[in-house]
Amino acid sequence: MTKILAIVGVAVVFSCSNKNQDNMNQPAVDNSLRSVTLVNSHGLKSVITNFGARVVSLFVPDKNGTMEDIVLGFDSLKEYTVHDTYYGAIVGRYANRIANGKFSIGGKEYQLKKNNGINALHGGPNGLHNLFWKIVSSNDSSVALSYVSRDGEEGYPGNLNVKVIYTLSENNELAIDYEAFTDQETILNLTNHSFFNLNGEGRGDILDHVLTINADKFCPVDQMLIPTGELKDVKGTPFDFHSLRRIGERINNEDEQLKFGLGYDHNWVLNKNKTELTFAAKIIEPVNGRALEVWTTEPGLQFYSGNFLNAKEIGKANKPYPFRSAVCLEAQHFPDSPNHNNFPSTILKPGDVYKQKTIYKFLVE
Repeated sequence: MTKILAIVGVAVVFSCSNKNQDNMNQPAVDNSLRSVTLVNSHGLKSVITNFGARVVSLFVPDKNGTMEDIVLGFDSLKEYTVHDTYYGAIVGRYANRIANGKFSIGGKEYQLKKNNGINALHGGPNGLHNLFWKIVSSNDSSVALSYVSRDGEEGYPGNLNVKVIYTLSENNELAIDYEAFTDQETILNLTNHSFFNLNGEGRGDILDHVLTINADKFCPVDQMLIPTGELKDVKGTPFDFHSLRRIGERINNEDEQLKFGLGYDHNWVLNKNKTELTFAAKIIEPVNGRALEVWTTEPGLQFYSGNFLNAKEIGKANKPYPFRSAVCLEAQHFPDSPNHNNFPSTILKPGDVYKQKTIYKFLVE
């Protein structure tokens, strides 16, 4: 393997073995890690790599115009393969957890690979986050990547064609457009798993960030973080983010749900009308003024407060990522939806096209 120095420029190439070589349905994918840099005229910059279709870096300004990289990650491919942290990746085929790694379609049961105790998480150990994607096209503001997941990969049925387009706009938005189709009835739930710290990655915790989520209900979970099936009102609970609240304000409350997640690691049921692109959440760092809005077509938002970060992963520029040093705001369908008839369906049928859009919009407050 060629030594990896950094993943911070345009078309950086590293020699590496390709996990997709035996996939007969997969278009030819280069046997190397590549990256594309997206920029706009306001100085925002994002680096996207074909390994997991990841957001490797994202530089945005504060109220004084100081640019900082606000997403967690690593400087080398080796570290991404050793630390299964999902930093910046597209995760799937099924983002979040599926109980016991099992689901049924039309009376037929499927067993997924388990990688979260007895459960399946984020598509399995070799989910979309852990594979090489093909860079279909790119320019200064956009990059399109594709992957073909073969029938049976990680236990999922059907040959699935997936395409993701990242676009960095002049409105300071990083938009992610997803499209997929299948030749066999299957389940699908994709999201981006970027870890954000609006102070800059590796610069302290996120407990003083303030957050609002456009949701009246959330999904309670059991001790394994599997939804119980209830859609619970947030009112009167630490999960009420109708107005801006400090993340750290109630995170250590004596609340069973917070204990199960070691903090926030739950799905909020967004207030929305079907698949319209609507406001989901906003997070602000009140000292430097950096703010991030999330807009999505998806019905749910997984808010994760970095509870399993433990400083063992050494990130960019040799900085550790300790407990609660980042947040994830993952627009997606609900966890374990295939096993809950009252949750929005994640079934994708042949002839149908899966489409979703999520926008991360950057502001200064």
